[in-house]
This record gives sequence, structure tokens and C-alpha cells, in this order.
Amino acid sequence: MNHYKIAVVNSSSFGKYFPSQLDRLKAVGEVNFFTFDNNIEGKDLAEALQGFNIIIASVRPFFTKSFFDHKDELLLLSRHGIGYNNVDLAAAKAHGTAVTIVPPLVERDAVAENAVTNLLALIRRTADSQAAVKNNDWAKRAAFLGINITGKTVGVIGCGNIGSRVAEILKLGFNTRLLVVDPNIDHKWADKVGAEVVDLDHLLAHADIISLNASLNETSRNLLGDREFALMKHGVYITNTARAELIVQEALLKALDNGTVAGYATDVMYSEPTFNDHPFVQHSKVLVTPHTSAYTIECLEGMGEKCVSDVENIAANRPLKNVVS
Repeated sequence: MNHYKIAVVNSSSFGKYFPSQLDRLKAVGEVNFFTFDNNIEGKDLAEALQGFNIIIASVRPFFTKSFFDHKDELLLLSRHGIGYNNVDLAAAKAHGTAVTIVPPLVERDAVAENAVTNLLALIRRTADSQAAVKNNDWAKRAAFLGINITGKTVGVIGCGNIGSRVAEILKLGFNTRLLVVDPNIDHKWADKVGAEVVDLDHLLAHADIISLNASLNETSRNLLGDREFALMKHGVYITNTARAELIVQEALLKALDNGTVAGYATDVMYSEPTFNDHPFVQHSKVLVTPHTSAYTIECLEGMGEKCVSDVENIAANRPLKNVVS
């Protein structure tokens, strides 16, 4: 096959900052951009993308079995990111579609740094205090009371590519006591950093600050619910740059209201985009950012480069890298 039609799906950044990457795609084939509802049915999505044999895909929508059952012409689905929980890998493989992801190290620093950035902004009330200055309410500054991170007990749930970097920043940058939970923990890394490998209940009972960095799967979905929040120290802060579905939303809202959780910073939501009527956006103890953890120049350049290289490799019949299906 030497005619390629390339669909860029639900990406707000691809081609925007590095136009040369888009030019390279156009040298391979026709390129079109699409924005779909996150919950579009698989068959409808396949019909909307009829004839497109390469897709560069964002974190949404979901590429389900129904999608692949109606999309046999698809050669490649290149994820513009490292997660692939929105792709049915078994269905992709069954229909001969290669699924690739960005190498984990491309996003590691950017996402980890944003987890800490959002945490600091939450604890030190940065957005609230800036709003006060803009409203000529400088005198309110005594109301914006936070805590030190230095010396606190920090728990990192999920210590793989990104979580390990969050752990390093919080341990080495703030001299914290570091508790980590991960079924596949690298014990040599943990010893080197000075992390205590514990079970989830122990972490929840002792951490002053929690960073969620676990991948989303059937064992981690709804990881934190009513039972888990009941185990936490009163006044804990939580930062999440992984997946919203790790937390039971209703349980978190109750924990915020009863003071168990002093603040929640999240860059991920169940439904994206999220609007200002959402209870998290409305809540005074929650900081929501619009899934921008990867939005650094270095990270976006690397993500785009990988996707473009995937397309060029398909066209040249060269082996693909970072294939997950």
C-alpha cells in the first residue's frame, strides 16, 4: 500500500509548535485533524475515519473492539503519549493494527515536575493569593496559609517511569521521608533513593502528602475509595497526574468536605474537557489543570518526533519502535 491517509485525533498540540513535523507527515500522505466526543461509539468513530489508514491519537476517545471491528484498513495507531488504556490492544492485534507509544523517558521529567508544581501551588495557595492581588486584596495575605513539604512523610503510589522521578524530587529536593507502593518496585532504585517500600494501607496511614502515579488497569481502577480515605491522616494533600479513574470521585468529595483531604491537585479528569460546573472545579480545596503535564517544549517535541517517525517507518516498511500491540 503506498497511499496513506493520516488522521490526527483529539490532539490539541500536535503540529502546533513544531510545524516541520507536520510537513514531514504531509510528505507521506494526506493529513486531516479531527475532534470527537470522548465517548463516541466505536462504530461511529470508525465510520467517521473511514479510509484513514494511520491515526495519531490522543488520550481520548476510546478505540474499542467495536472500532477495530469496523476499521480493517487501519495500519497504525500511534499514541501521542505513553498511556494506552484507551486502546483495546487485543482487538487492534486481531485486526492487524500496530499500536505504538511514546518512549517513557520522553514524558518522565515533564509530568513528574508538573505533579510537584501542582502540589506546591495547592499547598501554598498560589492561585488564590494571585487572585487576591488582582482584586486589590493584598491585605488578605495572612489567609493563604500552607505547610512546608520539607521534612514531611510523602507517599508515592506507582513508582515506575514517572512516579520514580516524582519520588526523587520530593525525597532529594525536600528531604522528606519517602514511602512507595508498586508491585514491580525496583528495590535497587529504592535503596539508592532512600525509599521505604511499604503496602498501600501503611502508606495511606502515614503519609502527609500522596502522589498518584500508577498506571490504570483493572487492579488500580478505583484504588482510592471510602475505605482508603478512612485510613488516611487528617489533612493529607494529594496530587494526581496519572489517571482520574484511580480515585472514586464521590469518596474524594466526602474526604475533602470532612477535612481528611486538605487539598487535591489534579491534571486528569474522568471526562475531558471538564467545565466549570464540575464539583472539583467548584471546590475550594481542589486545583484542576487541563491535562497539561506534558506541555513543555522538550516533551512535546519528543512526543511529536516519535509519532512522525512511526508514520515514516510504516511508509518505508521499516520496523516500528515502542510497539505495544
